[in-house]
Amino acid sequence: MLSKEQNEDLIQVGAGKSMGVLLRRYWHPIAISTDVEKIGTIKKLKILDEELVLYRDKSNNLGLVADRCAHRGVSLEYAIPDECGLRCQYHGWLYDQTGQCVEQPNEPEDSTFKKRIKISGYEVRELGGLVFGYMGPKPAPELPNWDLFVQENVIRTVGYAEIPCNWVQIMENSLDPTHLEWLHGHYFEHVFEQQGRPQNEWPITKRHLKIGFDEFDYGIIKRRVLEGQTEENEDWAVGHPIVFPNYLRVGDSGAHSFQIRVPIDDTHTLHFWYTCFVPAEGVKVPENYPISSYECPIYDENGKFVTDYIDGQDMMAWITQGPVADRTVERLGTSDKGIIMYRQMLKRELKKMKNGEDPKCTIRDPQQNQYIELPQEEDKFSEGGLLSGVAIHWNTRYAPNLQEIIEICKGEPISSNS
Repeated sequence: MLSKEQNEDLIQVGAGKSMGVLLRRYWHPIAISTDVEKIGTIKKLKILDEELVLYRDKSNNLGLVADRCAHRGVSLEYAIPDECGLRCQYHGWLYDQTGQCVEQPNEPEDSTFKKRIKISGYEVRELGGLVFGYMGPKPAPELPNWDLFVQENVIRTVGYAEIPCNWVQIMENSLDPTHLEWLHGHYFEHVFEQQGRPQNEWPITKRHLKIGFDEFDYGIIKRRVLEGQTEENEDWAVGHPIVFPNYLRVGDSGAHSFQIRVPIDDTHTLHFWYTCFVPAEGVKVPENYPISSYECPIYDENGKFVTDYIDGQDMMAWITQGPVADRTVERLGTSDKGIIMYRQMLKRELKKMKNGEDPKCTIRDPQQNQYIELPQEEDKFSEGGLLSGVAIHWNTRYAPNLQEIIEICKGEPISSNS
């Protein structure tokens, strides 16, 4: 268990807070590119406990600045996109991409007042259909070219949800292998039983014989041996990574996914499920095939958790711990060694940062960043992977074009009702 002070140090993400300072050393996805693809679009955001607006100006450049105008505090969500920034709708003050005020229409022409006016402005870039923001000190590190963001000949979909709990308890779930056996195995049996559905629709998860964790360059590799397996199986021999500080990589031969947890504030998290569907050998994905997006449901029409898919079960487990998990009363067992390892890594990297060093996963070398391939087991579920019937048990079932994706990846003619 942790003390109250230790728990607060772990979860608080605001400016000046220990974990908030650490997380500002990384690029975070803050939106899907299609959200701001139209010139003149403005999208209000809250990231790392800061109220911001993301916009595309009339020169087709993205900007990310504080939500409030420095003049009279009006929200810039309703500002006027200009050729080189964002103009406050109230009195016309113009801010560039750095947040610097560059024009004040009703001030004297020779006034230097504008040079002393600046709001927060952050670097922003696009990669793989996502918009990323960097809110830390200069110079910014490289925006990591993780393989899924730059891999060719795949079809991408992006699910998203705003989850009403702290980001750390979501990440700790990723360092907890045995919940697969129970939450996504025995609990799935219970859900199907209550719904009157045949349990053979879901491959029942076997008992864990062994779990393991190893640190690697970009985070932690999670490993398991299930009943009937040996250490030669990919679940142990390869495993799958937790990319520090806030990514999980999962999937199999049919599709690989990132789960990305971006803190909105101490009690809310912007969650992305970023999936790359891999076509069968010899199948070519249509050129410029669009990236689809969809919201992953948390609750049904009665306000109950949707628990008949894996990610819905996870969200139920994360959220019911409370907006912030109370780690002063937890009782960790031997199966929680991955969680302990992750907390120790957070503390260690925080200490490195305070000593003036770059924390783990800070990439400065452009050569290192050309294409970063991550380890991933390939035969996790069944033949065909996420392209098989198992796909309906993941968040990808809500992708608006899932059936078409499956047909394209299998090299089949696209049905007329796709």
